[in-house]
Amino acid sequence: MGDYIANVMMNRIVFLTGMLSVGMLTSCKSLSKLTARDNSASKTAPAKTTATAQQREFLDGIEVTPGAAVTSRHKTSTTNAAAGAGKDKVSTTAKEMSSFNIERAGYLQLKYAVIIDATVEKLTNIPLLETIDKWWGTKYCMGGSTTDCIDCSAFTQVLMRDVFNTTLPRTAQEQFDNSEKIDLADLQEGDLVFFHTSGRKKDITHVGVYLLNNKFVHAATSGGVMISDLNEKYWQPRFRGAGRAK
Repeated sequence: MGDYIANVMMNRIVFLTGMLSVGMLTSCKSLSKLTARDNSASKTAPAKTTATAQQREFLDGIEVTPGAAVTSRHKTSTTNAAAGAGKDKVSTTAKEMSSFNIERAGYLQLKYAVIIDATVEKLTNIPLLETIDKWWGTKYCMGGSTTDCIDCSAFTQVLMRDVFNTTLPRTAQEQFDNSEKIDLADLQEGDLVFFHTSGRKKDITHVGVYLLNNKFVHAATSGGVMISDLNEKYWQPRFRGAGRAK
């Protein structure tokens, strides 16, 4: 009987020992898995943190306001932007106008360089060329003073007033009498040239404005406002002198 009880107790001890061993092994495996999972997390966490750190870049001059888009710290006023756009438009327009004026001046210089038989570089008085071009071809009529028709002394009045800021008397004779007489060799742009074309020989009946290269602009009875040469057969014998407006 005593041996039986001893065997039973021994078997229980062995069974309990075995169960305890299994439990410990199971706990160790679970702990190992947990530890491994924790180690894995600890290894991947720095990688995740590193990736976040690499993606997070701070840019100077950038701010984010809740409910708004990303904007520059140096804010731009819409009003100023519009004003700036308008200014650019005005500047562009001014440039275009400047370009147009330069092209216009170049065209007039080329045109009248051919007519006057002079180099373009000598035709620097653009207002003079513009005035001549405005009146070019206007027909002649005695006593006229408009773009419909004009006579010689009225044309010299207009040209001298608009280009040289000089006031002249109305008639060719009065302009001759009120000018300083100069020699042909001293003629300059803007001087007056006088002629006798009809009536008494001493009368001054025609006047023009000297340009250069023996050329002068005038309102002629034959062709209206035009440019002629002092050496032409018609004008040379009728020339009576040159004068400079006082």
